[in-house]
Amino acid sequence: MEEFIRHGTPAFRRSNLALFAAGVATFGLLYCVQPLMPEFSRDFGVSAAVSALSLSLTSGVLAVTMLFAGALADSWQRKKTMSLALFTSALLVLASAAAPDWRSLLILRSILGLTLSGLPAVAMAYLSEEMHPDSIGLGMGLYISGSAVGGMGGRLLVGVLADFLGWRLGMAAMGATGLVAATVFSRSLPPSRHFAPRRLDWRALPRRYADLFRDQGLPWLFAEGFLLLGAFVTIYNYIGYRLLAPPYALSQSAVGLIFSVYIVGIFSSTWVGHLGGRLGRRKVLWTMFALMLAGVGLTLFAALWIVILGMVVVTFGFFGGHSIVSTWVGRRSGPLKGHAASMYLFAYYLGSSVAGAAGGLFYAAHGWPGVAAFVAGLWTLGLLIAWRLYDVAPLRAEAAVSPPQTGALSSGTGRR
Repeated sequence: MEEFIRHGTPAFRRSNLALFAAGVATFGLLYCVQPLMPEFSRDFGVSAAVSALSLSLTSGVLAVTMLFAGALADSWQRKKTMSLALFTSALLVLASAAAPDWRSLLILRSILGLTLSGLPAVAMAYLSEEMHPDSIGLGMGLYISGSAVGGMGGRLLVGVLADFLGWRLGMAAMGATGLVAATVFSRSLPPSRHFAPRRLDWRALPRRYADLFRDQGLPWLFAEGFLLLGAFVTIYNYIGYRLLAPPYALSQSAVGLIFSVYIVGIFSSTWVGHLGGRLGRRKVLWTMFALMLAGVGLTLFAALWIVILGMVVVTFGFFGGHSIVSTWVGRRSGPLKGHAASMYLFAYYLGSSVAGAAGGLFYAAHGWPGVAAFVAGLWTLGLLIAWRLYDVAPLRAEAAVSPPQTGALSSGTGRR
């Protein structure tokens, strides 16, 4: 497998610089509105649940269009598709900074979900195709580290600037950052060497997605994606409302700094992804859900430092779990990597949209304890599914080197 990209080579460094930049841009552009939700409530006169639509609509459109992005990802050139997605998404965020009213902002944020769909599924497919098997866990972890930096940096940037210069300038700064990241990506990513374009056949799309659900493990992994991001986004959607209110009464800048705990995700996504490759994903995944549940419990304490510690634990577990599950999907999906990545990300962002909005109802009715109980319920279900995955048959050795015929995935065995 000398033609595949391995860690320690110049191609590995270039590809990971590019995909790190892509993660920064994608997640910064997507989640930059999260610390601004209280600002939207004040500026546009909307409730917390309605303000959350600035993220839920984007992630909902992203989830649905992700299903079609998989088919396009297997038909179009990987690098061109991702570059176009990054540049257009950055321009849309710049336009959002000038939105004259709430309706216009929501329309632009919805279109952003459409343009962003051209990157995550394609990036997962690119890594699965181009990385050597002993380097894919590290490569996926570094990509997800970029998403952690983007998630943290985007929230910090707009949160702090919003406090001093207003949310519009904060969002404009994030759009400009996205343009820089898109430029780095387009100049650094090595071209695909193992991509074999497949003729775009919309009629075959339902059959290919149905093939994914014949595998013993993939449907459970898709469910884990829904639960992982759904609960995680809910936590971060409403923690700002809690910390801005008494007894904490923090400033917008201080709340924005809370998102600096994402720095632990930069470490955990890479370290846990590599650990999963060494010890086995089954053994590592359930511990991430257990960690997240412990973190949610810590956020119920009154002391601010314990609440922040809980956010650190939650963030560590989330990024580690996402690294494990996304790598596992790529390893099990055979020739349908683009479709499998799209289905996983459909579930992933659908969780963000549905649970992120539903969390507002729990916050309105029961405050932070209601949000914590809702999130704990989701991650308890995720823990049960992680234990269920112990019973899924691992990859046969020959399947790792000889892909099955295009069409169906094995129902009894599969990539681990």
